[in-house]
Amino acid sequence: MPDQSKSPSTPWRATALTLFPDAFPGVLDTSIIGGAKKSGIWQLETVDIRDFSTNRHRRVDSPPSGGGPGMVLKPDVSAAAIDSVSDNRPLIYMTPRGKPLTQSRVRELAAGAGLIVFCGRFEGLDQRVIEARNMEEISIGDFVLAGGEVAAQVMIEACVRLLPGVLGDADSASDESFEDGLLEYPLYTKPREFEGRSIPEVLLSGDHKKIADWRRDQSIETTEARRPDMWAKMQTGDGQ
Repeated sequence: MPDQSKSPSTPWRATALTLFPDAFPGVLDTSIIGGAKKSGIWQLETVDIRDFSTNRHRRVDSPPSGGGPGMVLKPDVSAAAIDSVSDNRPLIYMTPRGKPLTQSRVRELAAGAGLIVFCGRFEGLDQRVIEARNMEEISIGDFVLAGGEVAAQVMIEACVRLLPGVLGDADSASDESFEDGLLEYPLYTKPREFEGRSIPEVLLSGDHKKIADWRRDQSIETTEARRPDMWAKMQTGDGQ
């Protein structure tokens, strides 16, 4: 397998293959993510899949074999677009039928040289391309979007925020939901009283051990109530 590590001086690179390049950078050009791009910590490029169509109308889709609704992205056009940028970076196809995107996978992607992401449209991509190009299928949730552009931006942002130098506080990426297999504890700030609700006294005590214990208990309680699937993994030792 090719070495996917990157030199500290080499920017992390994200390439998006899309029918709508104008959808990028979108939110990736805002806040700390956009600032990191401007400072050269990471790079973004887009490739218009339609540029690889040999049809004079730049056609990229065709009806599904066997019948059914919608259209399917053509294999020849899609493969040509992929091959134009393929290197040692992971090649990912955003699709509802993919494996769920997890924080552990995000960490792995952030530690590499970057990624190439194919943004699906219509009913999806011809299966032969997925198999022939060994594409990793990833989903950001159990719902369906009009296309993969938003999903791709979600994944890219999740990776970029973990790159060295992006977050101002080195602890920010480790002290949050999913990093220890639990959801994050509740957060509070000034004023001390808000609409009859007070900051929990333990957080004002100055006792760091009590605060840490309270936060851990709150994370456990929240995870058990909201994400029983995660809590079950923690109980069996399979948590992230």
